[in-house]
Amino acid sequence: MAVKNAMTADFLRSAYGGECMAHMRYLTWGEVAEKEGFPNIARLFKAIAYAEQVHAGNHFNVLNGDIGDHPVTAGGVFGLKNTTENLKGGIIGEEFEVDQMYPAYLEVAKMQKEEEAVRSFTFALEAEKIHAELFKKAKEAAEQGKDFEVNKIYICPICGHTVTDELPNQCPVCGAKKGIYKEF
Repeated sequence: MAVKNAMTADFLRSAYGGECMAHMRYLTWGEVAEKEGFPNIARLFKAIAYAEQVHAGNHFNVLNGDIGDHPVTAGGVFGLKNTTENLKGGIIGEEFEVDQMYPAYLEVAKMQKEEEAVRSFTFALEAEKIHAELFKKAKEAAEQGKDFEVNKIYICPICGHTVTDELPNQCPVCGAKKGIYKEF
């Protein structure tokens, strides 16, 4: 079923555009971290890039049947610097999504009774909260010339939930079983 309300559809397209940009930005920033000798930060960027891909796919799928040419306005952090600065960019982007973008999009989708959009926005919002915190911890390490201490990073392929080291028995956001998480 396609989205019925134009505003929610616009927000889904905007969120899709932003998540696609974040996906590519984090892959690029991961390459920088790798070159600078931060393999775990590189892995963190790559894992979170995958979570952003999951979010983009969810938003795209909610737009089921909405074929056409649409202008998409999406915020994005631009710039390519060193790992510490790139992590700062990641924090800025994630905090914008957590504090402003997704709460607004979510409220409109709820008001318009667009349940699939509510689900997609909720999945993204919950993951972005975790991403901001992980980027903050990684930035603290990088500022001291150290790599981020992490053994494994796991991403739920259904909602993008992100967890380090220990997997939950099931995803606390979407309920998926731990066996489907993707490991980085």
